[in-house]
Amino acid sequence: MSPVPLTIRRARPDELDAVGRLTVDAYVSGGVIESGSPYLSFLSDAGARASDAQVWVAVDDRGIVGTVTYVEPGSPLAEVARQGEAEIRTLAVAPAASGEGIGEALTRAMIDLARDGGFGSVVLSSSTTMRAAHRLYERLGFVRLPERDWTPGRGIQLIAYELPLT
Repeated sequence: MSPVPLTIRRARPDELDAVGRLTVDAYVSGGVIESGSPYLSFLSDAGARASDAQVWVAVDDRGIVGTVTYVEPGSPLAEVARQGEAEIRTLAVAPAASGEGIGEALTRAMIDLARDGGFGSVVLSSSTTMRAAHRLYERLGFVRLPERDWTPGRGIQLIAYELPLT
């Protein structure tokens, strides 16, 4: 059986509710966020993210199987990006599609987007609990930026990564 072709593209407005549900499902089922966390309102509101950044999806014959938000400097969604850096946020893969390389495909697409946009690097924050994501980022050449680690809320520690593009 050959792999199902994966398409990575900007999310359409009529898909944003589904993107929000997928993001929440991935973060809660993966144990990244507790089901009562106030951050879930941000994760579920892909429409708001799309108004301040670019929301991308990975689609195959099952529908939307992954998503990521691409943030440029100056956006209110930029958390750790500085001038000349693009930022990746809310990378999520549908639990049923986990382990199929969708997260890597989305990350690579955002790296290409940043490179094509003339950015010097791509940065991101990741929860300390997201070990599989850390392995992916490191395999793709991202390096830790401990000086940009931060705590957005009580009990939540985020670690920063950077991939230099120049």
